[in-house]
Amino acid sequence: MSKFNLTLHHASLIVSDTEKSLVLYRDILDMTLVERPNLPFPGAWLQIGEQQIHLLELDNPDPISGRPTHGGRDRHVALHCTDVDALRTELDRHQMPYTLSISGRKALFCRDRDGNALEFIERPA
Repeated sequence: MSKFNLTLHHASLIVSDTEKSLVLYRDILDMTLVERPNLPFPGAWLQIGEQQIHLLELDNPDPISGRPTHGGRDRHVALHCTDVDALRTELDRHQMPYTLSISGRKALFCRDRDGNALEFIERPA
């Protein structure tokens, strides 16, 4: 534990279209939209447990192409989930590509429509 009692509040991800990005984050992953401050650009705040994901609809300074196929070899946000197999089924249903963790853990990686990598690590409830 940090001497300052630090905990993670949120991770921010740059997206090109908030509404299209919400298909993954809100509709497929079932994250809850929460109130967002009045900012001079579009976006969405999503609650996941005690933490949040902030989607920022801004010009992206990072390339989308040329990124590693496996998100574990790139910047990524790692989340716990209770059932990786159920998540795989849902991603397959929506034809969203993913790769399995090469570490041997029960985990998978996928990318959103803007190339942001997400890792899902199984931690039973």
